[in-house]
Amino acid sequence: MSHCSGFSDPASFTEDGPEVDEEATQEDLEYKLKGFIDLTLDKSAKTRQAALESLKSAFSSKILYEFIMERRMTLTDSIERCIKKGKSDEQCAAAGLACLLCVQMGSGIESEEIFKTLGPVLKKIVCDGTASIQARQACATCLGICCFIVTDDITELYSTMECLENIFMKAYQRDRDTNGVSSTHNTVLHVSALLAWTLLLTICPMNEVKKKIEMHLHKLPSLLSCDDLNMRIAAGETLALLFELARETDADFFYEDMDLLTEKLRALATDGNKHRAKVDKRKQRSVFRDVLRAVEERDFPTEMVKFGPERMYIDCWVKKQTYETFKEVLGSGMQYHLQSNDFLRNVFELGPPVMLDAATLKTMKISRFERVGYCILMNFLYFMSNYSCLSEAVIHLYNSAAFKARTKARSKCRDKRADVGEFF
Repeated sequence: MSHCSGFSDPASFTEDGPEVDEEATQEDLEYKLKGFIDLTLDKSAKTRQAALESLKSAFSSKILYEFIMERRMTLTDSIERCIKKGKSDEQCAAAGLACLLCVQMGSGIESEEIFKTLGPVLKKIVCDGTASIQARQACATCLGICCFIVTDDITELYSTMECLENIFMKAYQRDRDTNGVSSTHNTVLHVSALLAWTLLLTICPMNEVKKKIEMHLHKLPSLLSCDDLNMRIAAGETLALLFELARETDADFFYEDMDLLTEKLRALATDGNKHRAKVDKRKQRSVFRDVLRAVEERDFPTEMVKFGPERMYIDCWVKKQTYETFKEVLGSGMQYHLQSNDFLRNVFELGPPVMLDAATLKTMKISRFERVGYCILMNFLYFMSNYSCLSEAVIHLYNSAAFKARTKARSKCRDKRADVGEFF
């Protein structure tokens, strides 16, 4: 079913290829999916997990609303059974499928029925200290996303947020050593619960947002000292989002410990700790530069997301948090769902899906040679617009090539297997 992922980009269609019978392809896909649904009831745990993963792949890469609508109760029962009785990997796969099921169904009565069935099961696993951390992490993410999609009941929203709060607030209570907050095996769970809670905060009424800001804004900075990179980043991005919401509710919002907070953020944005991996340091510095700008200057670096002929601009932390959450769930199918999924298009205010016929898609396609040439031209123009960047790039390429040549030459001399002559 990997062919479905190509639908996210019109340029990925095969050029001058044979015409495909879409109806026959759809029937073949549905036949396979019916088989996978049946296999979720198999006695073998490996077979059930493989079936769940196959369904996840299909749901993330193609819109299957009508197919799912007819089988939503069967799918819900299978997911519930796998979460209740399965082991860690199976529970994770079932929780991921539950997310995609709600994404496919969107907000509506049918989705609410699904959440009424799965919500209590997910909460039980999240709060179960004997369950595996991976299963609790997956269920926490699933709980936040499903609640975000389907819940119109404000009491259910608050109940879910409280469940997630009880998880990540335990990170506040850790004993601190001289280096700050030390990470534990529960950190991944705390990160997922914090991010899911933050997602739900974006749809809370303003009076509830104020209460949450007062409760957490002074505690979150302590998590910036955690040993775990993902926790530091999650805490930093949540802080940026809280400041954004606080300033929306009150233009004169004032934070007492601003100097201390900006000092911490600046240290993370310029971290040069030699004991950390270069990739981690690069990622951390990039994130915290943006967080520092948000907290100190009320600025957000606008990002553009391309999907098909459309463009979406991410211009605030609320939108960024929402986009990153669904991107994590949908993976490579995110672009396709942005084009075709009514629920996601409504969330990001994209309007109804843009309908393109086959002739329009064909005119949009360009050959691989043209795409490569276009990329080279764009890069050349970009560097020419900034001569210093061009100079630095050329010097970097030259030094890199020279370094590789030296390395090869020296490695030959150092090869112990080479014959060494005698010198008199």
